[in-house]
Amino acid sequence: MSGVRVMVVDDHPMWREGVARDLTEAGHVVVATSGEGRQAVRVAAATRPDVVVLDLQLPDVSGVEVIRGLRAVLPQVRVLMLSASGEQQSVLDAVKAGATGYLVKSAAPAEFLDAVRRTAAGEPVFTPGLAGLVLGEYRRLAAAPADAAATAGRDAAGAGPAPRLTDRETEVLRLVAKGMSYKQIADRLGLSHRTVQNHVQNTLGKLQLHNRVELTRYAIERGLDD
Repeated sequence: MSGVRVMVVDDHPMWREGVARDLTEAGHVVVATSGEGRQAVRVAAATRPDVVVLDLQLPDVSGVEVIRGLRAVLPQVRVLMLSASGEQQSVLDAVKAGATGYLVKSAAPAEFLDAVRRTAAGEPVFTPGLAGLVLGEYRRLAAAPADAAATAGRDAAGAGPAPRLTDRETEVLRLVAKGMSYKQIADRLGLSHRTVQNHVQNTLGKLQLHNRVELTRYAIERGLDD
């Protein structure tokens, strides 16, 4: 894919500039940088990045609050958390707020750049060991019927039937719910990476969801991860 439009939000100038430099050298377009959360939301609304690389700890507001602000002004934006903290609650709070992925700052540069690319494509990207944590939390939440109906229950009583997916879209959705990457799904089904991505995008549109994280939860709440 062509260069991704990225915004970098971190309160440490040297780290922020280093990340921006790595992104630029990799062929991405750094549309803005910011060291404060509230400013980041305002600047993002004006520059419209594809991906926001966001630190969890900022001097004015938390990264979780920034995610909510970003999603309010740019519903389609993808957020990749890049944090020194790998604590479980921090990860879950960020994902529940709408982050697409979560990477700790100890990640290698190549791993980070790959994460940006995959985040832009809508893939949830997590530091090894955290993906299982997130899926486990979604399964726990899905076990509560009231919560499921309130969140992703597009087909709850009074809302009409669930949108009709094709057999292939349902098959892809089942593998998404298992936490598989686009490449893994493509290899499993004998499809191209682009075809899998198109199926996911079509399914997102039909279900009126914004990203693969929400899609994963939708699938788990309907028992498609069995």
